[in-house]
Amino acid sequence: MSTVFVTGATGFIGASIARQLVERGDRVRVLVRRGADTANLKGLDLEKWPGDLLDQASLRSGLKGCDTLFHAAADYRLWARDPALMYRVNVEGTAAVLEAALENGLSKVVYTSSVGTLGNPGDGRPGTEETPVSLDDMVGPYKKSKFLAERTAESFLPRGLPLVIVNPSTPVGPRDIKPTPTGKIIVDFLNRKMPAYLDTGLNIIAVEDCAHGHILAAERGTVGRKYILGNANLTLRDIFVLLEEITGLVAPKVRLPYTPILLAAYINEALSRLTGREPLIPLAGVQMAGKFMFFDSSRAVSELGLPQTPVKDALERSVQWFHANGYAMQ
Repeated sequence: MSTVFVTGATGFIGASIARQLVERGDRVRVLVRRGADTANLKGLDLEKWPGDLLDQASLRSGLKGCDTLFHAAADYRLWARDPALMYRVNVEGTAAVLEAALENGLSKVVYTSSVGTLGNPGDGRPGTEETPVSLDDMVGPYKKSKFLAERTAESFLPRGLPLVIVNPSTPVGPRDIKPTPTGKIIVDFLNRKMPAYLDTGLNIIAVEDCAHGHILAAERGTVGRKYILGNANLTLRDIFVLLEEITGLVAPKVRLPYTPILLAAYINEALSRLTGREPLIPLAGVQMAGKFMFFDSSRAVSELGLPQTPVKDALERSVQWFHANGYAMQ
């Protein structure tokens, strides 16, 4: 039985990782910030370790005696009035937890990045782990901070950290408590607040498969290698059609023109900087929608054995969970 440390375990992907580790019999220790919502950890036999990514002492002590680290914590927002905190958590926090892992001599470290940090042709051809990319390709502070965090993580490889990087695409499924931007699209659809859509595309994966991909990366991943944890490339219209089949609600048929929505997002962004309120139309989200975020996860499937649960099943579990937990009208 190994001892495993998980950051971000109160969140969507991290909670699924922690749940699977507990179910297979590992000793699991999770980093929990003061005041964090721990609903996703309810009923799990694990140790909650008080601390913070910006508190080096709590990380050093928390990782003592652990074999494996899953660093899944991140500040994931499409808008922030002050992006500096996002950079501190995503970049400096990553450096701090990996430094603590190196000091404690862990046998394996899995860092959760994002497909948002990878190169993407944007024209419907899928990106891979090797598609060329630079910081200039990153849209918004979240993607920029995660890109820099991934470079920070890679800087630990020459120092001997046994690091594997995973790049999840867009997970869907139960326990999306915030919810994530994609979860919010599903909730808005269920609440009949999605009369139209932008022509864009996403790579979707069941959150359980994504979490299992992390565990497989720790067991089978090659140190220094990246793995895209994804499944099906779908247009937003395709996703709504699947939701229509699952729920019986009519999928939106009106496709919005991109340029006017982008202009509205710029105006919303300017107003939000004045008021401090989150914009109704996040600029970064609209800019991301300008590209089809399609990716090729064949490396993770062939080298790790990443499961590929049908996306419709994952969407159905997501719908059921949102209904059961009061996010959507019946």
